[in-house]
Amino acid sequence: MTNQGIDHDRLNSLTDDAVRLLREIEASHGPAALAVSFGAEDMVLLDMVCRHAPGITPFTLDTGRLNPETHALHQQARRQYGIAIETWFPQAEAVQDWVHSHGINGFYDSRSARKACCHIRKVEPLARALAGRKAWITGQRRAQSVTRQALALEEHDDAHGLTKFNPLVEWGEQDVWDYIRAHQVPYNALHDQGYPSIGCAPCTRAITVGEDPRAGRWWWEDPEHRECGLHRAPHAESVRAGGGKRP
Repeated sequence: MTNQGIDHDRLNSLTDDAVRLLREIEASHGPAALAVSFGAEDMVLLDMVCRHAPGITPFTLDTGRLNPETHALHQQARRQYGIAIETWFPQAEAVQDWVHSHGINGFYDSRSARKACCHIRKVEPLARALAGRKAWITGQRRAQSVTRQALALEEHDDAHGLTKFNPLVEWGEQDVWDYIRAHQVPYNALHDQGYPSIGCAPCTRAITVGEDPRAGRWWWEDPEHRECGLHRAPHAESVRAGGGKRP
């Protein structure tokens, strides 16, 4: 967590823009859902949604390999905001078959094995979580990695047939932490242990000073391939270039 002074004018401007967009999504793109992986960005958006756009449904994907700190924050957020966060799990039989074929940690052996694991634990559950929605919201930012530098504020998600919004696309890391401090938002204890990006426990590590914020994700692979498949580059032009059954 950074300790620089808060630029309140900048933070208020960024917050007003994000809240305005969230309210627009709630009013015009429902039913809409917020993807929450319990990283800092998602906690900022969860706080905004609970305060300003409660008609947006938060959900999370529990891969079965999350850190205890992530589960602790999930429970804390549920208590603090008084909400139930939809939780989607991978299909048990698919996980069992993958482990039988590759071993419990076979994702280290090849990128194809790792992507297959991500597909089972994340991509397929996401499809179920988004079924019936008209829009979903993520905490992605352009500054996070080389794979996200062309990120847009609003995109058409061909894979799921809906609109995808990235309200924090232009936020910097300092902006995220300024919001967390200003609004006393709970955050993942792993951030204080050097984890700027948080995913599955065996696929995420702390980073050192000067490393890319997502260098700790799938660190054994080339930076250009460090995505899990949840966020595919849209085939259609971005709309705003500037910027299953329910459980």
